[in-house]
Amino acid sequence: QVQLVESGGGLVQAGGSLRLSCAASISIFRFNAMGWYRQAPGKQRELVAQISYGGRTIYADSVKGRFTISRDSVENTVYLQMNSLKPEDTAVYYCGAESRFWGQGTQVTVSS
Repeated sequence: QVQLVESGGGLVQAGGSLRLSCAASISIFRFNAMGWYRQAPGKQRELVAQISYGGRTIYADSVKGRFTISRDSVENTVYLQMNSLKPEDTAVYYCGAESRFWGQGTQVTVSS
């Protein structure tokens, strides 16, 4: 059974930084892609950043230049470094593997 466990969320002021972690129970190279998604109240879940098996990354336009997705194959962990945070980044952030397996989510709140 695949388990994804997120951590690192919290409350931060605008302009601050957070790093989210997603620890997988199996090798992250078992997946074609892993990504970070977010869902704000009253909105649909959206893709924030994704990293493919080959290392190719894609980002939502709203986070380009501020967020960076990376991975550690030894720790089977995917990270999301979030800099220059804005209040509109406030959401529950989810780790997803191939859009099939999901973590429980971690709350990120950015105060103005």
